[in-house]
Amino acid sequence: MKSHNPVLSRLGQAAERERATAYAAPGQYGQPGYGQPGYGQPADGQPYPTTGAYPAAPPRVETMTIDDVVVRTVGLIGLTAASAAAAWVLVPDQLTAPIWITAAIVGLVLGLVISFAQVTNPLLITGYAVVEGTFLGLVSKFYESFFNGIVLQAVIGTFGVFFLMAALYKFKIIRATPKFIKGVIAAGIGVFALLMVNLVLSLFGVNTHLRDGGPLAIGLSLVIIVIAALFFVLDFYQVEESVRYGLPRKYAWLSAFGILVTMIWMYLEMLRLLSYLQGDD
Repeated sequence: MKSHNPVLSRLGQAAERERATAYAAPGQYGQPGYGQPGYGQPADGQPYPTTGAYPAAPPRVETMTIDDVVVRTVGLIGLTAASAAAAWVLVPDQLTAPIWITAAIVGLVLGLVISFAQVTNPLLITGYAVVEGTFLGLVSKFYESFFNGIVLQAVIGTFGVFFLMAALYKFKIIRATPKFIKGVIAAGIGVFALLMVNLVLSLFGVNTHLRDGGPLAIGLSLVIIVIAALFFVLDFYQVEESVRYGLPRKYAWLSAFGILVTMIWMYLEMLRLLSYLQGDD
């Protein structure tokens, strides 16, 4: 079974070995395990006793399904939204800046750890959702204080793009081919590098006009939103491939995490773009 994703390929092979080990696990009292020659026949040739312990069944490795990912994704989005609402209401204005910065840093560190270490721990992933929710709540409150109704518009825009990309992927209008995957990842890395360079230059007082609300900034935001939308396709593809490879159910958490990260990215850029457009009124 081949895949364009080497990480999924390795995880799929590990899952196959895990299932094979469970299937061939020896039973109790020295009897052969399931799938081994001689299973079902006592070692001494005598009938099985009518009382006493029988060989334990091997552990069953449950594989993830699309429903597993849907349930976890909805749960993470709900937790993020609840945390955002709590931060919006409960955090006093004088503490907004320090909590905002702290949540941003902690969320970034957790996101990098989960992504690169392929963490499937539900507590760590839900913790990420809570931290990012806190960050998003304070960011949203800030934007709403200047642009009435912008948060609702950004939420509608984010979910609108998500469902549009889901439909395009489901009906195979957009396919995650090897060239498509490489192109989207390259575009994401390029945009990230550009924003980092712009940030460094801004610290030295250089205005590149990439984030000042002008035509160039609006154009860049539109490009970033398109790239983020295409990352949804990569998320859907990862879910599909993970199910096809028969990865253990715990990996549904990692797939849901990937979708949540893309949605957060999309929402933040939506807020920025809408603020540019409303600022011109």
